[in-house]
Amino acid sequence: MTNLKADKIREMDERERERTLLSLREELMMLYSQQTGGGLSDNPAKAKLLRKQIARILTIKNEEKR
Repeated sequence: MTNLKADKIREMDERERERTLLSLREELMMLYSQQTGGGLSDNPAKAKLLRKQIARILTIKNEEKR
């Protein structure tokens, strides 16, 4: 998954945003399971990037509720 910027997230419709959020969460869970299993990740900073992208989506989602 590429780095999502706030502008691109705001352009998405609600369904697309939810699909992206679900996909990011699944990817993060897979990464965590690999790390706990003792496997080495090819990109150790990927978890941080995924968490930030999830936070961006949730922040924009909450902004639109207000």
